[in-house]
Amino acid sequence: MTTITAEPAYWSTAQKIAFRFFMIFFILYIFFNPNALEPYTLGSFNLYIQPFHKLIPWLGKHVLHLAKPITAFTGGSGDTTYDYVILLFLTTLSAFGAIIWSITDRKTRNYNKLLYWLTVIVRYYVAITMVSYGSAKIIKLQFPSPSLGRLIEPVGNMSPMGLAWTYMGYSVGFNYFTGFAELITGLLLFFRKTTTLGAIVGLVVAGNIMAINYCFDVPVKLLSTALVFMCLFLMIRDTTRLINFFFRNRETLPSNLSPHRFKAKWKNITLTVVKYLLIAFALLSNFDNAISIAKQYGDNAKKPPLYGIYNVESFIKNKDTLPPITTDTLRWSKLMISYADNAQIKFMNDSMKYYSFKPDTIKHTITASTYADTLHKFNLTYTLQKPDLMILKGAWKKDSVSIRLRKMDPKNFPLLKRGFHWVNEFPFNK
Repeated sequence: MTTITAEPAYWSTAQKIAFRFFMIFFILYIFFNPNALEPYTLGSFNLYIQPFHKLIPWLGKHVLHLAKPITAFTGGSGDTTYDYVILLFLTTLSAFGAIIWSITDRKTRNYNKLLYWLTVIVRYYVAITMVSYGSAKIIKLQFPSPSLGRLIEPVGNMSPMGLAWTYMGYSVGFNYFTGFAELITGLLLFFRKTTTLGAIVGLVVAGNIMAINYCFDVPVKLLSTALVFMCLFLMIRDTTRLINFFFRNRETLPSNLSPHRFKAKWKNITLTVVKYLLIAFALLSNFDNAISIAKQYGDNAKKPPLYGIYNVESFIKNKDTLPPITTDTLRWSKLMISYADNAQIKFMNDSMKYYSFKPDTIKHTITASTYADTLHKFNLTYTLQKPDLMILKGAWKKDSVSIRLRKMDPKNFPLLKRGFHWVNEFPFNK
């Protein structure tokens, strides 16, 4: 009969206090940051979080005396002032909760059963998050290929996050590599027997995510750090076993993976059914959602009318031909149409600006405006004299313009043209 590692009958005082803190903290953290779990809450998150959108700014103003009021909440960024104050709020609640729990519960010898269920909650949270992340990379949705505007943008003008997105988005293979690593982590964490392996792989995968977020100023630093700590938490039961195996070259006993069952058989059956339904739903819903969005916005989505990069060969303003002077802030240098109803214009001084750009392919007209002032429209007509030659005429701001543009093939960029080579006699590094 195989001997397994026994669950400790007595916990030290430090272990019990630490557990009480992290039990409260992890549950509160998931409550305030459902992340990939949010679709499963049926919109309840948007209801119960509203009072905290008032409480946290009040605490920031009256308790922490922040220099600026909190007006931005978790959205495109997960590292807002609100998020940091929420983290402080959760840490404070957890500390007070642990103190009260420790005072009122001095006789409990261990929390083996609570630890088991907390482990289940944490590993499912990390697992579903990893499945969500993985599906967005395998379908290549999170990191799209470099846009036409990005291809002509100097590297020095990119933000650190923009550089990271361009680096990741360039390679389909690297998206598959990182995506499957995240997906495998999630699948391993769904099951008790592979939890430790999943936590080890997850620590590496989440650690890489955290490193990118910190080193490229991606505003998901708090969440990625939480995922790393959760993976470490999932490994904590096997600390001695892992140290003996990896560092001391000692024999290790099998871990105790016996599930905590209910006395009523129907409860255990129900729990098992719910488990597999949840796993199936997490996989199918995430991939179905990613595939659906990719059809609209992914690399293979239908290209908008007039898609392409256009070099401006001549620019006539009010019947005067503007020479291509590099200090000119009015004359266009290039026009990039990458997405539907959107264009990017590069001016002669190398500045770039996004515009709402809506072509009518029947009337051959374009209605444009700045995003800062959508009420003032610029009306242009376009003529395709050749497949690669377009003439724009009409009103641009307060001037009449006639612009001659030549379409270029983006595949001629070395970044897209080079491809992969097994054999390289010399490094192609430029």
